[in-house]
Amino acid sequence: MKISDLPTPCLILDRARLLHNIDAMAEILARHAIPLRPHMKTAKSIDVARLALAGQPGGITVSTLAEAEYFSAHGITDILLAVGITEKKLEQVGKLNAAGGEIMVITDDIGIAGIIADHPTPPRALIEIDTGEARGGVAPEDPALLAIGEKLGARLAGVMTHAGQSYAGRSPVEIAAIAEAERAGCVRAAQRLREAGHACAIVSVGSSPTARHAAGFQGVTEIRAGVYMFGDLFQAEIGTHAVHDIALTVLASVIGNRIDAKGAGRMLIDAGALALSKDRSTEAAPKDYGYGLVLDIAGQRAFGDACVGRAYQEHGVIEFSGDLFDIPIGGHVRIAPNHACLTAAAHDRYFVVEGDEVIAVWPRVNGW
Repeated sequence: MKISDLPTPCLILDRARLLHNIDAMAEILARHAIPLRPHMKTAKSIDVARLALAGQPGGITVSTLAEAEYFSAHGITDILLAVGITEKKLEQVGKLNAAGGEIMVITDDIGIAGIIADHPTPPRALIEIDTGEARGGVAPEDPALLAIGEKLGARLAGVMTHAGQSYAGRSPVEIAAIAEAERAGCVRAAQRLREAGHACAIVSVGSSPTARHAAGFQGVTEIRAGVYMFGDLFQAEIGTHAVHDIALTVLASVIGNRIDAKGAGRMLIDAGALALSKDRSTEAAPKDYGYGLVLDIAGQRAFGDACVGRAYQEHGVIEFSGDLFDIPIGGHVRIAPNHACLTAAAHDRYFVVEGDEVIAVWPRVNGW
């Protein structure tokens, strides 16, 4: 089957670019002698997970119970559920672990820590540390850190943090500084717990930008990164990879084409907000790519900086100069996404390609 035979809109995954991105991250972390616990919240696919785990210890990170259940069912047991746990969700974690899973949870709350410790099948837990993102977590010097550690007792497995603020970095130097703050804060939290007599085996940090640009990971035991596998326009803007390394695109059909008397064009495609997402992360970056960069059917940048400028539910609008496009109704373009995680979330499968050949269809899990 050729790419041109596929229904549109659909999700295209370039296998060669995927493998390139996986290998590039593995090489970076090998230089630091630090293992990767790949985050699967973007990919949500056992086929991608198997590629990402090649040469790694075997553990993964997820963001939902649906992912935890899916990957457990496919034989991956060492899983970190990296979103704060609630009492109700703890029940499902207990069931998965009783069936053979080794799912760890996270918390930054002393009450939940007590519930974890008192559960009939208590999972191991990491304390979430805030190292600058100001989302979840306790600060490394917060007195609550030791109180939560005391409450978890023997179920305390370590600490974790996520430098989401790295997405505000605009140069390798800026991101390296954020990575060092991420590392130092998480290592300091682990040190305080150990000094108080608590075991703290895991010191888990990571985002794709900090994994790429950190100067070192002294005191860290694992890195969590995920979007690096696919890449997207925002990650390209902050230097995680190049635009030509983006492995994930949306195939769309041209459904309308208008050129006015002044030569200004407007092309309609059948990929809108649901197929592309309405993420505008690059709006705050040096280059604004609208709702996605327009590529040709081969996934090449044949149209310069042409972007999807408007996104309705099922319509995308590409504005262009009259001599830029020569694609008939029913012809195809591919759209590189602003944010791969949100773009992929609307799709239930990947059409995996090598060149113009579709070589596989890989299901993905969605929902919660």
